[in-house]
Amino acid sequence: MISPEMAKSLNKQLNAELYSSYLYLSMSAYASFKGLKGAASWFYVQVREELFHVQKMYDYIDSQGEQVILEEVAKPPSDFGTVSDLFKAVLAHEQKVTGLINTLMSQAVKENDHATQTYLQWFVTEQTEEEKSCQEIVDRLKLAGDTGPGIFMIDTELGARVFTPPAL
Repeated sequence: MISPEMAKSLNKQLNAELYSSYLYLSMSAYASFKGLKGAASWFYVQVREELFHVQKMYDYIDSQGEQVILEEVAKPPSDFGTVSDLFKAVLAHEQKVTGLINTLMSQAVKENDHATQTYLQWFVTEQTEEEKSCQEIVDRLKLAGDTGPGIFMIDTELGARVFTPPAL
């Protein structure tokens, strides 16, 4: 079983993951409105990934005999500027989430909670992949600029992404 403090921290993270899904849904709507259908699709896949993270957190908290506590989800922004600005915001958000996961891992280490450390390792690996993927998109957009055929090509590639749910 996990400590009450760990349960509280995991619930806080579950709610942060809910916000992430809401943020990416807003980004998807913005991209679609701006005519970036590929980016809109990419963000919608991101929404589904974040909801998978929520489910994974929910299941772990519940399996540890603790109650899942849902909080109010803050309203995300609705205007993100250029496509480069949009993906820079994604990268910054993923870096913030990485910090939250690292804080959780540090708490699990401090509490000598090996089960939660093992559980959280999946999220540590996931965040490494998320940051790398976002950084690559930001770098490509920097090369392409914010208008022209480069954006069209990148948008088309972003639209090819599909959601493949990982095993729980």
